[in-house]
Amino acid sequence: MIFASFEFLCLFLPLFFAVYFLTPFRFRNWPILILSWAFYAWWRVDFLLLLMFCTIFTFYTVKAMDRAGPKTRKGTTLFIIGLVGNLGVLAYFKYANFGVGMVNDVRGALGYQPIPWVEIILPIGLSFYVLQSVSYLVDIWRGTVPITQKLLDYATYKAIFSQLIAGPIVRYAEIKDELVYRPHTLAQFGLGARRFMTGFTMKVVLADTVALVADAAFALPNPTLVDAWTGAIAYTLQLYFDFAGYSAMAIGLALMIGFHFPENFNHPYLSGNIQAFWQRWHMTLSRFLRDYLYISLGGNRKGAFRTYLNLFLTMVIGGLWHGANWTFIVWGAWHGGLLAIHRLMQQAGFPPMPFILGNLLTMLAAIIGWVVFRAHDMGSAMTMYGGMVGLNGAPLSDALAWQVTPDQWWTILIAVIVVYLPLLGPRLPFQRPPEAMGGFWRALWVIGPMAGFLLGVVLLYSRAAVPFLYFQF
Repeated sequence: MIFASFEFLCLFLPLFFAVYFLTPFRFRNWPILILSWAFYAWWRVDFLLLLMFCTIFTFYTVKAMDRAGPKTRKGTTLFIIGLVGNLGVLAYFKYANFGVGMVNDVRGALGYQPIPWVEIILPIGLSFYVLQSVSYLVDIWRGTVPITQKLLDYATYKAIFSQLIAGPIVRYAEIKDELVYRPHTLAQFGLGARRFMTGFTMKVVLADTVALVADAAFALPNPTLVDAWTGAIAYTLQLYFDFAGYSAMAIGLALMIGFHFPENFNHPYLSGNIQAFWQRWHMTLSRFLRDYLYISLGGNRKGAFRTYLNLFLTMVIGGLWHGANWTFIVWGAWHGGLLAIHRLMQQAGFPPMPFILGNLLTMLAAIIGWVVFRAHDMGSAMTMYGGMVGLNGAPLSDALAWQVTPDQWWTILIAVIVVYLPLLGPRLPFQRPPEAMGGFWRALWVIGPMAGFLLGVVLLYSRAAVPFLYFQF
C-alpha cells in the first residue's frame, strides 16, 4: 500500500483516524503501532515479523547495554552486537545477491560452475528501518539521548507508518517527548492535511507525469542528444518531486497526529554549489552520514588527506546504501569526488561563484550523477552518456517524439518553473507567512493544495498507482 493509492486514501487513512481519535489519549500509541504494522503487513506479513524481531532485538540489547554501562567493556560489547545484528540483517537482504553475483562472475571467468543461489527479496523500508536502529544504538552508547524504558514507545517510534517505508530518517531524540505527550489541535491537523495534499500533488501530478518521459528516454537503445538530455532532465525532476512529495506527505501525516518530523528537502535544485546541494537534498540522510559515518571515520580531525578520503568514503558508502549495484557505487564516488574538489577549492581560497554560474554547474553535476543513479547497469548509463554528448545525432528522434504527449512537455516546463519560482522569495505573495498574505492569496494558499490533490485523484483514477522511487532503497 502506498500513500498515492485509493486503498490508502479511502480505506486505511479514514480507519486509522477514526480509531486513533476515538482512543483515549494515554493509549493512542497502541493504534499507531498496531495499524502501522497492518499497513506494512498489507505488503508482506512475513517481513513484518522480521521488522518486529529487529525492534525487540534492538530494544533489549540497548537496555542490557544501559544496565552494563555504555562505556564499559560489557556495554561496548553489547553495542557492537546490536550494530552487527542490525547491519547483518541489512547486509543479508540487501547485498547477498550482489556479493554472490560477483563471486559467480569470477567463477565463470575462471571456468567454474556458479554457486547455486535463490534471489533474496529485499523487504521494503528495511534500509530506513536499520538506519534508525543504528542511530538509536549510537546515541544511547554516546550518552546523548536517554534510553526509553517502554517497549511500546520504542516500537511506536520505529513503526509510525508515515515514515516506515522511506523516511524521513527520524531520530528517537526528535520525537521522544511527543511519544509521551503531544497536543492535538484543529489548526495543526489542518496544516498537516495541507502538507499532505501538497506532497500528493508533487508526486501524482508532477513526478508521475514526467516519469513517463524519463522511462521512454532511458529505454531507447540509441538516444540522440535531445533524447538523452530530455530523459535526464525528466528523471531529475521526477526524482525530486517524487521523493520530496513523499517526504511532505509523511511530515503532514505525522503532524496530523501530533508529531513534528524533521524536514527532508530545502529546494536542493536552487543550490549554488555541490556542498549546498547535499545540505538541502535528503537532509535526514545527509546528517546521518555526517554524524554516524563521517565523524566516526575521523571527520576533519586527522589532517587534510584523511578529510578528503573520509568525504569520499562517506559518499561511496552512502551510494552503496541506496542499492547493491555498481551504478550506486559510481554515483556515490562521483559526489564524493565533487565534494572533495569543492572543499579543496575552498581551502585554496577560491571565491564563491556567481549564483547563476554556480547553480548551472551544480545542476549539471547533479543531472550527470542522476543518469548513472537511474540506469539499471553501467552499460545503460554509458548509452545515455553517449547520447548526451551527441554520439547518435542531435535532433529529437521519432522513437521518443511519438511517446511524449503535449501535456507531458507542459508538465516538464511547469515542474522547472516550480523548482525555480522560490528564487523570487517574498516578492511572491504565497511565499510569505499566511498571516502576512492578502485575502486572495491566503484563500489560494488554502485552496491551491486542495485543487492539486483533487487533480491528482483524477489522474490516479485514470492510471495505475506508481510506487515511490525510494521504496526500492
